[in-house]
Amino acid sequence: MNTNAPHTAAVFGSYGHTARFIIDELHRRGFALALGGRDPEKMRALADAHPHARTQVVSVDDPASLDVLLKGASVVVNSAGPFGDTTGPVIAAALRAGIHYIDITGEQPVTRQTFETYRDRLAGSGRLFLPALGFFGGLPDLLATAAMGDWAAADDIAIAFALSSWHPTEGTRKAGVRSAGKRVTFTGGRLVPAGGGRADPVDWDFPGLGTRPVHGMATADHITLSQHLKTPRIRTFMNEAPLSDLGAADTPPPVAVSRDGRSAQTFVVDVVVRRGEEERAASASGRDIYAVTAPLVAEAVARILDGRTAPNGVATGMRAAGEVFDADGFLSGLDAIRYARR
Repeated sequence: MNTNAPHTAAVFGSYGHTARFIIDELHRRGFALALGGRDPEKMRALADAHPHARTQVVSVDDPASLDVLLKGASVVVNSAGPFGDTTGPVIAAALRAGIHYIDITGEQPVTRQTFETYRDRLAGSGRLFLPALGFFGGLPDLLATAAMGDWAAADDIAIAFALSSWHPTEGTRKAGVRSAGKRVTFTGGRLVPAGGGRADPVDWDFPGLGTRPVHGMATADHITLSQHLKTPRIRTFMNEAPLSDLGAADTPPPVAVSRDGRSAQTFVVDVVVRRGEEERAASASGRDIYAVTAPLVAEAVARILDGRTAPNGVATGMRAAGEVFDADGFLSGLDAIRYARR
């Protein structure tokens, strides 16, 4: 047995827009790859593009095919939407294989259902299950955890997103339709239905950008942060430009402007936590909200398989990213973002 053989990461839904970034990043980091998806033609094209990887046609309707994909893997990354359909079967397959699980959904209702269904059930599984490890859900959770530092609780956690634009993928548009009427916010220490309509904007002073008007919104971050950070209120905001893009039916999908496939879109995520009169903050900026999911996932995979987890003794079960990683160290190690605390 070759003890120096690389760990294998399985990626389900591997020909999707974000999955392609994840595959490239995992390969760059030296992981062996097992790639699966439902469409035979797309899988043949993926096999041609990645001759170093093991590829196969896989369907959540065929559990045996999932078992074959995950055989020999150490972790599975679920990047296949609609996540409301794929999360349960892929989690079940990960349990059968005895491996770790990550997904990249940004859908708030799916994230909520996943935690409510599996958090207690997987507590003794001996493996980690990390839902919503992407631009929404994962990145703000790590930023908020880093900003909290040694505080045991905060009176308020506020997250603001500033995007230069938002050219949504087909999956993003479908997720928006599926999430309509199901979103919640976190106030009074509990999840409550989000109000309809758009409230009047408030001003937010973004690092490096200055003041921008932002609108309140409901995101997966209400779910991930509320799993482990003690606060009675979580608020999330976004500037007008991306919301207008997302609301327009004729906004085109992302267009690559560089050889690595990233679009020209830029972003800033700013998190402010407040306790009494004190405030702490952490921010991250970079390019392409879809592409930045890849280094987040790959860093998580590397840390899980290297044993660099559980700063508070949490090393198993369904968790948010900030529960299982040194948030400051995790973010500081990502070349794809500019990270700062203040």
